[in-house]
Amino acid sequence: QVKIVESGGGLVQPGGSLTLSCTASGYPFSDFAMAWYRQAPGKERVEIATIGTIRDLQTYDESVKGRFTASRDNAKNTAYLQMNNLRPEDKAGYLCRPRRTNSWGKGTQGAVSA
Repeated sequence: QVKIVESGGGLVQPGGSLTLSCTASGYPFSDFAMAWYRQAPGKERVEIATIGTIRDLQTYDESVKGRFTASRDNAKNTAYLQMNNLRPEDKAGYLCRPRRTNSWGKGTQGAVSA
């Protein structure tokens, strides 16, 4: 059974940073790319970053490009999302999902004080 647990959210000031973690189990972690999503209140869930399995290839949505960095540690079955220079519009619930699965965690909340 696949299990996904996100953590690391919190409240920061504009310009601050957060590092989110996504710890997974129940499948061969290193064989699956990991996608990060966020969902702001009243809005649809949006994919913002992906880290692949080949040379850790990354892709980013334009809204976070240059500020967020995805990484992974296969030995720890954990993916990370480093979020820098946070803005009030980054306030959202953040979730991760292994590609080619429909397995989701409960997410972690990130907020930026106005």
